[in-house]
Amino acid sequence: MKVVVIGGTGLIGSKVVTQLRAEGHEAVPAAPNTGVNTLTGEGLAEVLDGASVVVDVSNSPSFADDAVMEFFRTSTTNLLKAEADAGVAHHVALSVVGTDRLQESGYFRAKQAQEDLIRDSGMPYTIVHATQFFEFMKGLADLSTVDGTVRVPPAKFQPMASDDVAAAVSRAAVASPLGGIVEIGGPEALPLEEPIRTALSAAGDPREVVTDPEAGYSGAPVQESTLLPGPDAQLATTRYTDWLAAQQQ
Repeated sequence: MKVVVIGGTGLIGSKVVTQLRAEGHEAVPAAPNTGVNTLTGEGLAEVLDGASVVVDVSNSPSFADDAVMEFFRTSTTNLLKAEADAGVAHHVALSVVGTDRLQESGYFRAKQAQEDLIRDSGMPYTIVHATQFFEFMKGLADLSTVDGTVRVPPAKFQPMASDDVAAAVSRAAVASPLGGIVEIGGPEALPLEEPIRTALSAAGDPREVVTDPEAGYSGAPVQESTLLPGPDAQLATTRYTDWLAAQQQ
């Protein structure tokens, strides 16, 4: 089966390509550096020729409100049209647990717009809602730093390894279209500050991490459970401390 992976040269996309190829599928990475640009439409018709499934794990190069909305609206619209023209049978998109609960954030409004376009397109689809990746703990710290101190809300989340995200996306790609959302997450519900503090300590980063009830998550206010997946989520087994220890070997 031919599967085109949009964003297929990035962190998750490259792992999805490797996983699908190991299972015997023709997995094709598609990104600007392979000659495929979903914003302009360049290369889409050619790469989708003969494809049965499209997996979209791409992300906006800018998280500014207007830019990220433009990216997801334009790229998703172009991609869905090209898929319909090519006779693609299944669209799989990677999104985020809690997207609908984080609409005060410009990034999550853009992700919601992407999901709405997919639902309204008539294309058979599966949306994978993932929790935050272990690899992005420092990035979260950077986004949450105010005057040299990392300030995070008193919320919990269930971060997961990018390998586990890619495995779940690959499973969705070869399964029948769900016509809905599947949630995936890590095995542990942790306070936000805990893995961020651990990651900074492991990197020798001296920044202090504090819990601040006034702090938001990507610009949106959150409750303790806002970032947690529901009871039916598929949970991976890789724990953060085990993953971090493996990275340091």
